[in-house]
Amino acid sequence: MKVKLAVKSSIYIYILALLHSVGELRAQDPQFSQYYANPIYTNPAFAGGSYVGRAVLNYRSQWPSISGTFRTFSASYDEHYDAINGGIGFIATADEAGVGTLQTYSFSGMYAYQISLTKDITMRLGIEGGVFQKTIDFGKLTFADQIRKQQGIYKATDEEPLNNVIFYPNFSAGGVVYSNNFYGGFAIHNLTTPNQGFYKSSASKIPMRYTAHGGLVLPVKPHRDPKKASYLYPNVLYMQQGSTRQLNLGLYYNEGPLVFGSYFRQTKENPDAFIFLLGIRTPKLKIGFSYDATISQARPGARQSYEVSLSFELKKKVRSKKVRSIRCPEF
Repeated sequence: MKVKLAVKSSIYIYILALLHSVGELRAQDPQFSQYYANPIYTNPAFAGGSYVGRAVLNYRSQWPSISGTFRTFSASYDEHYDAINGGIGFIATADEAGVGTLQTYSFSGMYAYQISLTKDITMRLGIEGGVFQKTIDFGKLTFADQIRKQQGIYKATDEEPLNNVIFYPNFSAGGVVYSNNFYGGFAIHNLTTPNQGFYKSSASKIPMRYTAHGGLVLPVKPHRDPKKASYLYPNVLYMQQGSTRQLNLGLYYNEGPLVFGSYFRQTKENPDAFIFLLGIRTPKLKIGFSYDATISQARPGARQSYEVSLSFELKKKVRSKKVRSIRCPEF
């Protein structure tokens, strides 16, 4: 019985932390290891960055080897429009924790305005607004007043009733500067620190998420024919939300349709994971698979995570001479 209780406790530790507003886990946004394969999630300024219409799908399974896994889905579309001198994008996300115990859904729209700083350098400034829905299955939770040492779970909880469905607006902003061989940006999410608490008597504010990112495009074997060219993409991302700090360093190599690379993720407390990437790129279709090999001793039971990304670009259109697409990684 003690083993069963321990397992159940591990499944719901995230949920209880959220409900009672304690610990770093209470209000962290989902993260993607393939952050550049989900560009407008990383920074709203990326909206319209590829100029043509771009549809993107992402799926992440975090720690599938343990009970109460985290799963995140996202689907987005963005495109540049000359008439408004910028890009428009839309993104929908679904995040599940504890095998459906806690679910978060969101839908956002964004606009990124383009500014030509010089002949070779361009800036995009983006804003985003959306609505979030968070639901909790109260029947799957176990509270301390339900448990006795010898009997296990023996009665219903006396905890006060919850609002099991909540809605709240959310806003973000960001900017990116780029040329043909470098890019760098900064974004702030959760600008109004919305309340996601289920209890009427207490608040659980979502901290702002700060993201800084950048990288280079280094030609190894340049060629007019993309099928014969090869490039190296070193890049970095730093993220801070509340007391959480995260630094991703890595690079990937692209030759013809083949893409492969690796990243290292460091948190504030300790080294967290090595990330390995394998992908295929064609002029219209990009497919990526990544595997997180956790090295942190803080999570001995959570050794692996994986992600799949799919990006499809629509038929090319005549590009305005004033518009430059962002040559940042898609993976």
